[in-house]
Amino acid sequence: MTQSSNLRSGAQILVDQLRIHGVDTAFCVPGESYLATLDALYDVREHLKLVICRQEGGVTYMGDAYGKITGKPGICFVTRGPGATNASLGIHTAHQDSTPTILFIGQVGRAMMEREAFQEVDFRQMYAPLCKWVAQINDPTRIPEMVARAFHVATSGRPGPVVLALPEDMQKELAAANDAKPFQTINPAPETDSIEKLGGLLSQAKKPLMVLGGSGWSTQGLNDLRTFYENWNLPVAVAFRRQDLIDNRHTNYAGDFGLGINPALADRADKADLLLVIGAQMSEIVTNGYDLFSLPCPHQTFIHVTAGLDEVARVYQPNLGINSGMNNFSSQVKNLRPQTSPTWGNWTRQANNDHLNNIVLPKMVGDVDMGKIIEWLNQNLPDDAIITNGAGNFSNWVHRFYCYKEYPSQLAPQSGSMGYGVPSAVAAKIAFPDRCVVSFSGDGDFLMCGQELATARQYDLPITFIVVNNGTYGTIRMHQERFYPGRVSGTDLVNPDFAALARAYGLHGELVHKTGDFSQAFQRCQDSRSPALIEIQIHPDQISPRATITGLRQSQKS
Repeated sequence: MTQSSNLRSGAQILVDQLRIHGVDTAFCVPGESYLATLDALYDVREHLKLVICRQEGGVTYMGDAYGKITGKPGICFVTRGPGATNASLGIHTAHQDSTPTILFIGQVGRAMMEREAFQEVDFRQMYAPLCKWVAQINDPTRIPEMVARAFHVATSGRPGPVVLALPEDMQKELAAANDAKPFQTINPAPETDSIEKLGGLLSQAKKPLMVLGGSGWSTQGLNDLRTFYENWNLPVAVAFRRQDLIDNRHTNYAGDFGLGINPALADRADKADLLLVIGAQMSEIVTNGYDLFSLPCPHQTFIHVTAGLDEVARVYQPNLGINSGMNNFSSQVKNLRPQTSPTWGNWTRQANNDHLNNIVLPKMVGDVDMGKIIEWLNQNLPDDAIITNGAGNFSNWVHRFYCYKEYPSQLAPQSGSMGYGVPSAVAAKIAFPDRCVVSFSGDGDFLMCGQELATARQYDLPITFIVVNNGTYGTIRMHQERFYPGRVSGTDLVNPDFAALARAYGLHGELVHKTGDFSQAFQRCQDSRSPALIEIQIHPDQISPRATITGLRQSQKS
């Protein structure tokens, strides 16, 4: 029986549940629709850090990044209507990237609903296709139940975002509610005969290829998996923007199934006779527009291991589907050993050689060589440095030439959403204050959520932000030049002085015009022990690491 001493406001019940579930950090833009919850958060300010952001897209990007880098749900608070609409940016990213995130939205009062009240949106309809579960808590006594479910849904199976709407008057209403217990992540484990079948299929292969991806990994799980692929001497590729799942220096590393896939890796995937996909979705990017593997049944023996049951045979029908959490699978498969030495040693060595050939630095037009800058960072950053980036052609230099050495160290949106680089770096530095964090953005990309520099300044986070400026929306311009050469429409940009803008925010600002100037500029940023920004101006003709606008136009003429 609930005791009268348990009487609390809905907001107090909510904040108590967050503490029970181990939340110590949350990201927000304040709003009048959840003032009661903000007041309840004041009482726990010594235990739960509330990070004040400048735009709701930045809030949910930070929640996604926090969920990626820690494995714990990123907690977000935004207000109704425009705030919640802005917040959809990061929730869509969390959904496509399989990131545990929980978004709480202040909502209009219950008596005002269905009247198109001020800033009213039915979030159960709006967010339904963007998250794993969306609900509205109308009864404060149900807060413990529904918040516990939110944590369970966000972390179990294929992780993802959950959205809960909080009517304003519900947060103020007094109620006696029984607290929940701390949530537990529940994930399936592979059946013994599935592991045996996997071993049998591998033993029959002559040209196997492993592809790693997805979320929900732990360092121990990846160490267990390393034992497995080393025992079998398997070539290991990774899914788009999951490069930190394997030390890129490993001799079994074969590269990534990302945008602009290495043609040699694509050819190897086609020639493989067994494809072992662990964690990765068989998405548009991984499958190169669903053209890399035959539909619905790949001609390779196809084994798919995935935490989400609905991912098995969603597009490609496997010979063996295994519904398992990543770490549960790894803990079992590490003990699976071949009966005889694998015969594909040359196949694996050549896969690694193909990767190494793909990261040979090409020459660049102009005075700045981004490849050499990335090479310098490879040699000078600590192995556990966290690299973040948004979306755009500038990220090709980071993805292709940066060597990810430890997990977790990569924060990048698989959804291809712009603006991610700055807020994700803020979240990473808050989660791991002792680790070096370097953020990359393009000029167009940066101005999507670059105002979160103010958040970095407010919390005095020593992050180095790098803005690669070529005066255009580079990815779109590249495609424009391929299909409509010389007809530039909607892609040219007039940019601010990013270094001066950074200084206006209170950051240390640097401007780099030449490759040789970068190292000293970066060192000055580090020595400032404060948030800092480096603007790198690259030649606008160099539209990607291996393509120029001039070259694209000439290829169309020929």
